[in-house]
Amino acid sequence: MKKTVEEHAARFTAKAAAYDDDKRPEYHACCSLVVDHADPTPEDRLVDLGTGTGAIALALAPEASEVVGRDISEGMLEQAVKKADELGYDTVEFGEGRFREPNVEGPVDIVSSNFALHHLDDDAKREAIRTIAELEPRRFVLGDVMLFADADPDDPFYTPAVDDPATVGTLADMFTDAGFVLTAVERVHDQVGVLVGERVSIDPDQPADTSL
Repeated sequence: MKKTVEEHAARFTAKAAAYDDDKRPEYHACCSLVVDHADPTPEDRLVDLGTGTGAIALALAPEASEVVGRDISEGMLEQAVKKADELGYDTVEFGEGRFREPNVEGPVDIVSSNFALHHLDDDAKREAIRTIAELEPRRFVLGDVMLFADADPDDPFYTPAVDDPATVGTLADMFTDAGFVLTAVERVHDQVGVLVGERVSIDPDQPADTSL
C-alpha cells in the first residue's frame, strides 16, 4: 500500500465535506451498477465496506432489513451519518472498520464496496477478499478502479502516487480463490468496472455428474 491506513484516513477526512460535489460520470455509473447488482431483499443484512459518505449504503437502505457501513475516515463517516439522519433512515449503522478488520458481527447476506479497494496493494486486496468471504455473504459486489487495459499515462482515472489498482484478471482470480463464483463483469471505463461474486451451495445429497 502506497500510503498507510492512517494517511488514507486523514486524506479522506480532509476532503469529506466536498467529497460528493466533484465526481466523474464513471463514478456515478459505477455506483448505479453496484446498487443494481447488490439487489438486497427486505430480509437481507448488507455490509458496505469503504462506505465513504454512504452513497451505496443509503441507496440500498430502503431495500434491505439492515445496512452496516464501515470506513476508516472519521470525516467521511460523519457525512454519512448526517445524510442518514436527514433522510430519516434508522436501519443504517455507520462506524469504523477496515477491509481486513471489518468490525462486523452477526450474519451477513451481501457485501458491497465502491471505489475503495484500489487503495490496497494486491497482497492486501487478496487478504481483504478472503476476510470478506469469511463473513459468509452469498454475494459480493465490487465497484472500483480496475484495469481492463493499460492505464493511459496522460489520463489515469486514479492517482498513481496513492492508488494501486489491479487488473480485472487479477481481481477475478482473487474472487475465485476466496470461494466466489464470478457471475458478472461490467466495464464502465478502461479503468473502472464492477465484479459480482456469488456463493454456490452444493447439495451433498445430489449425486455428482459423471457424464463428462
